[in-house]
Amino acid sequence: MIELTINGKKVSAPEGSTIMEAAKLAGISIPHLCHCPGIHTNGSCRICVVEIEGMKKLMASCIVKAQDGMVVHTSTERVRMARKIIYDLLISNHPRDCTFCSRNQSCELQQLGGTLGILETHIHGEQSPVRVDISPSITRDTKKCILCRRCVTACHEVQGVGAIFGQNRGFNTVIAPAMAMPLEKVDCAMCGQCTVVCPTGALTETDGMDRVWDALNDPTKRVVVQVAPAVRAALGEEFHMEPGVTVTGKMATALHDLGFDDVFDTNYGADLTIMEEGTELLQRLTAALNGGKAVLPMITSCSPGWIKHCEHAYPYQLPHLSSCKSPHTMLGAVIKSYYANKIGVDPKDMFVVSVMPCTAKKYEIQRPEMQNGGNYNVDAVLTTRELARMIRTMGIDFVNLEDGEFDAPLGFSTGAADIFGVTGGVMEAALRTVYELVTGRPLPGHNLHLMPIVGLDKIKTADITFENVKPEYSFLEGVTAKIAVTSGLKNADVLMDEVKAGTSPYTFIEVMGCPSGCINGGGQPRIKNNVPNYKELRLEALYNEDEGKQLRKSHENPDIIALYNEFLGEPCGHLSHELLHTTYTPRGHFNEYFQEHMQKEYATVMAGMYGEE
Repeated sequence: MIELTINGKKVSAPEGSTIMEAAKLAGISIPHLCHCPGIHTNGSCRICVVEIEGMKKLMASCIVKAQDGMVVHTSTERVRMARKIIYDLLISNHPRDCTFCSRNQSCELQQLGGTLGILETHIHGEQSPVRVDISPSITRDTKKCILCRRCVTACHEVQGVGAIFGQNRGFNTVIAPAMAMPLEKVDCAMCGQCTVVCPTGALTETDGMDRVWDALNDPTKRVVVQVAPAVRAALGEEFHMEPGVTVTGKMATALHDLGFDDVFDTNYGADLTIMEEGTELLQRLTAALNGGKAVLPMITSCSPGWIKHCEHAYPYQLPHLSSCKSPHTMLGAVIKSYYANKIGVDPKDMFVVSVMPCTAKKYEIQRPEMQNGGNYNVDAVLTTRELARMIRTMGIDFVNLEDGEFDAPLGFSTGAADIFGVTGGVMEAALRTVYELVTGRPLPGHNLHLMPIVGLDKIKTADITFENVKPEYSFLEGVTAKIAVTSGLKNADVLMDEVKAGTSPYTFIEVMGCPSGCINGGGQPRIKNNVPNYKELRLEALYNEDEGKQLRKSHENPDIIALYNEFLGEPCGHLSHELLHTTYTPRGHFNEYFQEHMQKEYATVMAGMYGEE
């Protein structure tokens, strides 16, 4: 520990702490802008400058290390004046359209002005050129960019994608893909982590609300909504509730109040995914152990950001992916077939909305693979943030809503579905079903949890040994399956490089595109600097949802059983494959070049590795 003095207070701090961190320990908040805990720290904006006795220059507190005996002043007249000048320069070429910006009242630049006591500005520069890039998932508005480079760090250092970076120099600098290409034309995964860390309206999710409002106001449409598991663990934060408070019942009530005809739960789709994915895993294991052709390890496919990244970075490894659609597109396909037939509505007159923690889902739903019978499985995706805006627009007092319920028959789910929202949850849910189907016994572990894969570690591994199996699975007796779980694309690359090299020891791998899984998705409420453990709180909320349910294994869901008995027949059967499974597109790092010049090579390699089929 070291001791220093900040604003006349004696402060003890761990050696290696920055001045900003030491000040926080003393209850002193230093204004900042580019600094984003756990993401980006390089002192580029200089808003956090402080005065240190013995030093001539003001120093950036987010990067300067605290020293034993140091005397620091965080709000002298000199410091306050410097911050105001820096702020004035930052907004000198910034648009003044705050009242109709999507980030109004949640913009960090706007809030900083209030913190610094800015009442007027004195510097008026030339406005930044307008460059708006609208992809299906993310909208870039460069005139609102303040060049803090948080998004660059999130894309390069956290996700390891590198789709955007600083172009040009000086006043001509712009954050953009190479050669100012649109995001949709480069290897952007559409994960939206850049939109989470952007302090202004320069990077936002592409608006999906207008289409949903239009559908709700169209009397010819039956508008159906479904909600992902991670949303219920974070939506409350948009209404000033503490992180980790589950709002499942309030959310169901709010969706009914918004006017949706049917309010279903993507958790039902998650249970359905486990039935299909678990069966697919058993089929691959059966083939591998009986001398047939099988591609192992099998890798989960429910994260569309991960899928797109894999198509770009690992096109020759696509056969390792499960062929299952993601849970919300599965449920969309069921809504527009099974449910439409049940209620006598033409699928083309149904409008399915998914509320997701994810921006990549917006890209996913417009993929040509995500349709059946000429109808897209899902018509619109709202992020958690967008749903909150719609609730506020309708004047709904969310905090004081009574708890409601999801509608039948596609609103009931087991606890296994809830944990889809956390990293490791899909793997655990799948193994709860697979292990019990093979052995007739519950998955061993603490309260059905496979503890080695619980938590937020970057890469988690475990071994599952099948013993005393049912007679029909005798070939699995004594077999140990090695499993791995990861989240975040940079961490996924570590496992995929092993798969690519042929050295992977794993049988089954779970990958979530966003760091920490869907609880930290690109469409979730933005990072709360004052609640550093918000991800742990959201994770705990979903595990509590799981443990609070009577049924906690997907194959025990009575409505899933009814779906197979009445409609689908069997998991991975003919109709299931038609509605619930998909294929992928090899893209390479620049998809247009790859598709034009390498499709034939890809087909040749695939045929050689995995056979003509």
